[in-house]
Amino acid sequence: MNWISTLLGNLNYGTVFFLMLLESTVIPVPSELVVSPAAYHAAGGHLNVFLIILFATLGADCGATINYLAGYYLGRPIIYKFANSKWGHLCLLNQEKVEHSEKYFYDHGILATLTGRLLPGIRHLISIPAGLAKMNYWTFLLYTTLGAGLWNCILAALGWYLHAIVPENQLHDRIMEYGKVIQWVLIALVAAVVLYFIVKHYLKKKKNAR
Repeated sequence: MNWISTLLGNLNYGTVFFLMLLESTVIPVPSELVVSPAAYHAAGGHLNVFLIILFATLGADCGATINYLAGYYLGRPIIYKFANSKWGHLCLLNQEKVEHSEKYFYDHGILATLTGRLLPGIRHLISIPAGLAKMNYWTFLLYTTLGAGLWNCILAALGWYLHAIVPENQLHDRIMEYGKVIQWVLIALVAAVVLYFIVKHYLKKKKNAR
């Protein structure tokens, strides 16, 4: 999408907000190429890194709310129909991806709205099953803000760090390189957190059964 490329080449607080809004719906905008480059320029004195994180998180909240409302009011049949449509495929969406995000949500409960924001392939879809499940909106928004805020802080830290060691013409490749490492680390951390809660629940259930 050429217009997205244009916005990515002209990052400011407004474009960061708008692109992160899109990224949290179903539009294929990579958050790594929004927040990290913006933070890279902030390290050079052109923007404020804290405002970048703020506007990125607000944008993510707005985009996630759109998905939540779609799930809440449209329901599963319409969501699946869109996912399987030509427009859904243009957004790199299909029914299998939606079903995967639903399974993650139902397996992990409300915690999924926080941890799901840190996982590739789940991040921009986790709001849909929250809406389908009629999750309380303010609880949803709190967990979404925490998850999106943490993810944006990580991306901003990466961009700030790269400013000191990478020339701008190599920024894209380095962001993607470091981004893959960060995603695997986050997947491991999320898995550890989920395992902790599963074991804790099991031990509590075993104790109460005595």
